[in-house]
Amino acid sequence: MARTGVEAMRYELIVIGSGPSGRRAAIQAAKLGHSVLVVENRLRVGGVSVHTGTIPSKTLRETVLNLSGWRERGFYGLAYRVKKEIEGSDLGARLNKTLDYEIDVLENQFARNGVRTMGGTARFVDPHTIAVAKTGGDTDIVSAGHIVVAVGTKPHRPAHIPFDDKAVVDSDSLVQELRVPRSLTVVGAGVIGLEYATIFSALDVAVTIVEPRNNFLEFIDREIIEEFTHELRKRGVNFRVGCKVDHVELDGMGWPVAVLDDQRRIRSEMLLFAAGRVGATADLDVPAAGLTLDGRGRLTVDPVTFQTTVPHIYAVGDVIGFPSLASTSMEQGRIASCHAFGAPMSAAPTFFPYGIYAVPEISTIGLTEQEVRDRGIHYECGIARFHETSRGHIMGLQSGMMKMIFALDDQRLLGVHIVGEGATELIHIGQAVLNLGGTLDYFVQNTFNYPTLAEAYKIAALDAFNRMPPVTVAVTPKVVAVG
Repeated sequence: MARTGVEAMRYELIVIGSGPSGRRAAIQAAKLGHSVLVVENRLRVGGVSVHTGTIPSKTLRETVLNLSGWRERGFYGLAYRVKKEIEGSDLGARLNKTLDYEIDVLENQFARNGVRTMGGTARFVDPHTIAVAKTGGDTDIVSAGHIVVAVGTKPHRPAHIPFDDKAVVDSDSLVQELRVPRSLTVVGAGVIGLEYATIFSALDVAVTIVEPRNNFLEFIDREIIEEFTHELRKRGVNFRVGCKVDHVELDGMGWPVAVLDDQRRIRSEMLLFAAGRVGATADLDVPAAGLTLDGRGRLTVDPVTFQTTVPHIYAVGDVIGFPSLASTSMEQGRIASCHAFGAPMSAAPTFFPYGIYAVPEISTIGLTEQEVRDRGIHYECGIARFHETSRGHIMGLQSGMMKMIFALDDQRLLGVHIVGEGATELIHIGQAVLNLGGTLDYFVQNTFNYPTLAEAYKIAALDAFNRMPPVTVAVTPKVVAVG
């Protein structure tokens, strides 16, 4: 039943969801001096990112790399292990500690900034009013001048896949009850599917990846994908590209068998279905607010302000689709709150880094080589391989590469693409130079710490420079005052 009281008050902003975009929207509004309520349908704040998405998958990756001794195998051989028998309980121990810490930090941030939280499932009553169904059966009614929808997404679970959350799982149930199967079939070669496929491969689990399209990760430079695919094939990962799963059945041992549309059968101890996600909007009753959803349960917004078709209602994060990154979601939440309350908004940079936490990592910013060609820009590429760096030798790296793209006319940096150890950290050097309009000269003329993987920037820049026609560039000596 609905009730009134303290909870039935009016706020200046209600945020539905407490993931990266929701928390940033709430804290930004609170810092601007406005009353804020965050509604979260889980028992604890954090949203998809903390409970089943970004934090669990990245924690699992780090745990696997540490316990398996993956980073040291270049020196000590493929049989090297830090812990010989790795079980689900080993993986879960670190995960639980990390989640507790993340939730504690978030709760502290809300408390310090005066952000109120409410547990329950939110539903629109009208464009300004939200009904929050509590676990005990009561319903609280709250309203606000502005509302931010930040509910995120959930795994797509088609009816013809027999999910049992043990043998046949999605990315949510996988991390809720961690175990190490002897073999794994991953349906879907998107970011999530590839991350989990390569994480389990690092544990020497036999992995097969099934992807109905002929290509995957189309937004990544093809040369990087070729390097990535070659690395996975070397360690025994099987690809079934251009094949669709017709149905999944369980054999006499309870093992899932994926039957492909060409009638091939792939049997494994576990099957992870990671072919797409849908907006977690089923319970929101968005028509009551005057909103409509697309075919994947997502909301359409103005790409600059993140307003929906109802101007005082904003949507941010994964629920609006690509790029579906925690980093960009945070910025979307901040911008939405600033716009709602008339605070100054800085323009978002043209390019942002994209990170894929597979094994090995992939990170990219700027234009791919194909995009440069499509725009008719004259260009040159430079390549550096991590084993060419002293740091790479020290770390025992046998793979990993950086690709840089420069314009021929003025030597502007157009794109940086990295696959290998530390890619998601290294990309930020390229990000800074790219968004500041820097050129090849920065990498050639500046000194990098030695030995570091960052030296790859200089190696790749020189590789490109050695093939580029001469360009007359005025260089002004820098005078630095000391003391």
